[in-house]
Order: sequence, then structure tokens, then C-alpha cells
Amino acid sequence: MMPRAGGQYVYLREAYSPLWGFLYGWTLFLVIQTGTIAAVAVAFARYFGVLVPAISPTAWLVPPINLSANYAVSLSTQQFAAILIIVLLTFINSRGIQIGKLIQNIFTSAKMLSLVALILIGLVFGRNADVVRANFADLWTPHGVTPVKPDLSFLSSVSAANGAFGLFIAFCVAQVGSLFSSDAWNNITCTAGEVKQPRRNIPLSLALGTGLVTALYILANLAYLCLLPLDKIQTAPDDRVATAAIETVFSGAGPMIMAVAIMISTFGCNNGLILAGARVYYAMAQDGLFFKSVGSVNQHHVPQVALVVQAVWASLLCLSGTYGQLLDFIIFAVILFYILTIASLFVLRRREPELVRPYKVVGYPWMPLVYLLMAVFFEVQLLRYKPQYTWPGLIVVLLGIPVYYLWGRLATRPTATKDG
Repeated sequence: MMPRAGGQYVYLREAYSPLWGFLYGWTLFLVIQTGTIAAVAVAFARYFGVLVPAISPTAWLVPPINLSANYAVSLSTQQFAAILIIVLLTFINSRGIQIGKLIQNIFTSAKMLSLVALILIGLVFGRNADVVRANFADLWTPHGVTPVKPDLSFLSSVSAANGAFGLFIAFCVAQVGSLFSSDAWNNITCTAGEVKQPRRNIPLSLALGTGLVTALYILANLAYLCLLPLDKIQTAPDDRVATAAIETVFSGAGPMIMAVAIMISTFGCNNGLILAGARVYYAMAQDGLFFKSVGSVNQHHVPQVALVVQAVWASLLCLSGTYGQLLDFIIFAVILFYILTIASLFVLRRREPELVRPYKVVGYPWMPLVYLLMAVFFEVQLLRYKPQYTWPGLIVVLLGIPVYYLWGRLATRPTATKDG
């Protein structure tokens, strides 16, 4: 319905007000997109270090400089490699959408083939009958349960072994990491202004892309359960379950195989993140809510200044080493904006019923209503049981309110003349 650059920023702006669009763009730039770019770049560099040992988190080019008791800036060879990847992909995407698309297609295809190979190894070629029997024999009974201990003293612990409600709470609290891993599902909407036949291709891309990734994730997890006992999955070194799974089939070669696969995956992932994120800041600048130069395009018709600004901030996050904490803090805000975006379906249907709607939500109003109820329940449980993941994210969002009004005042301030 709104095939313009900016994605959620545009939807929130049109459904509610420019303030809500700005708060989304502000949080996206400050943490969500740039923090993810930094984290994925460091993941690439970490696995590159498996192939090139000189790339290490403790091989310092600039030793840590403490800014406070909890924060420091530094530059290791690993951080330097991460920054180089961000700079390289930013340069590639500044050369035009076609080059970015080519990189995305090549590395997404390679990533999918790697996942398919892992799935085939686990489900067909390397399946361990004893492991399958142990993992699936008593399927509906929780094993290796750890109680969910709330950070708030007046709340009691819950356990997945305490019936359906306890299991549901455990699922909610465990979603922080898995929601982050799926969060780029809607990035295609950020580039809607550059998509051919957007009214047809964007819904197709969202449905097919999300469906395919979900299927691959489920099959990959089934492959793990066919290769590793549950306790080995729970205690995999550095949470590298895929490496531990491959090691059962290719003894000694697992780390090297997975390092190459994850480098391919993270390179392609960051290309998509860098390509999409810049379009949001471009749309904000077009509305006068970001630096004016960010709203310009170069001779290749891409927002080069937005790409550069994004790369600079993501690189600084690489130096600070705080991107991992920021991502933990912000997942609450990510879901908050999804709730507002899905709720905007109801707002726009009521307020602007005459708008052309090339695609209408399947199961409306019940499907989005169920989503909203589940997402709100998830947010409430995070507030109750994991406040360290919620209040900082909420504070980042709220800090955008005074910034929005300050920016508005600066944007409307008259320019001084030569005569003063």
C-alpha cells in the first residue's frame, strides 16, 4: 500500500504521527540496525580468526582505554577486520543497487546451500539412531529444565516443568536470542522504492522469504537433534551447536567447515542490513528529521551519505564492544515497534478505508489480533522476568522524544541573513 523507501518508519509515520516514525528511525539508527551490523561484522571476524589466527580479540592494535568502570574502547585485529568488512560492504552498496543485489543473491544462495548440506547430513547421512531415540522417545516431557528466576524479588520462579503456563513463560523468556536471529525478515520493505512491481513483489518476498527461513531453521534444529544428545546441545562450547554437530560426522574438521559457512552467512547478512538500513535514514532526512545531506542520492541513485553515516556509527560500536549489550537491551523495543506496526492495520482500515490495498491480510482481523495478544504477553513477561532487557531499551526509545522536538525547532529556525 505504501511502496516507498523507509519500511516501518513510513508505516508508523502514516498511521500515527511523524513522532512515532522518528522514534523508530532513531532507535534503528542508534542501536537496532547499526548494532546488528557491528555484531554480525565481529562474528565474521571471529570466524575468520579460525582460518587466520592473527585475527584475534586479544591481539591489540590499540589496547583498551577505560572510559568508566563498565565501558572501554579498543582496537584489536578482530575489531579492525570487522570494521574493514563494514567499510567494504558500504563501498559496494554505494556503487548502485544492482551490485548490492548481486552480492545478496550470491551469498544468500551459498548460505542456503550450506544450511541444506547441514540438514542433509543430520537427517540422512549422519543420523545417530541412539541420539534420535533419546531425544524423541519422551517428546512431551521437558528435560534439563532450569527454573526462570525473575530479577524482581517479589516474583516467584517458574519452571517449564510446572504445566502449560510455566512452559509458556519459559518460551517467552527464551525468545530474546531467537527473535533477534529472525529480525531482518522485513528489511525488503525498507527498499520498497527500488523494487520492481512492489505491490506484487514485496508481499511475495516477505511471505516466501520468511517461510523459507523458518523452514530451514526448523529443519536445522531437527538435524541437531539427530546428531547430538540434548545435554550436548545445551552445553555446546560458546553455544556453537552447529560446529559441535558437524564435529560428530567430520571429526577434527568441524570448526573449519563451520567457520567458512558462517563467514559466508555473515557477509551476506551484513550486505542486506547495510543496504536496507540506509534507506530508512534517507526517508527520515527527506522528511526533515535527519541531516539534510542524508536525504540525497549519488550518481548511482543510492543514498551514499546515509550509507556512510551508518558505517561510521556501526564502526564506533565495533570499537566500543558494547553492541552485544545494546542488542540485548533493544529487543523489547523491537517488538514494541512491531506491535505498533501491526496495530496500524486496524488504524488505517478505520481511518482511511478508501486507500487502495493490493494485498489484504489473511485472516483479518483475527490473525493480527492473535499476534498482538501474543506479542503484548511476551513484552509483559520480559518486563516481569528480564527487566535488564527491557528498561534500557525503553529508555533509548524515550530519549528520542526530546530529540524529535529539538530537531523540529532547529529545522524551523530561520536562517540568518548577511545583515543579521
